[in-house]
Amino acid sequence: MRTEGPPVVVEPPVDGRRVVIRGDYFGTAHSLADLLRFLWLAGYDAGTVSLTDPGQVEWRGGGPEAW
Repeated sequence: MRTEGPPVVVEPPVDGRRVVIRGDYFGTAHSLADLLRFLWLAGYDAGTVSLTDPGQVEWRGGGPEAW
């Protein structure tokens, strides 16, 4: 049985952070503002996404303070 991971994955910072939302690559974020824009483009209300909830966002190689 495959367990679903968080819908948002933010890859380690290497000249920005690749962002994958629900399995689709949305781009490379260079700031928190970029990530919020990608979430908006994916149909998320930024006010309902907890960036510190590991069930919603998987941060790889550093948290939301590392860009």
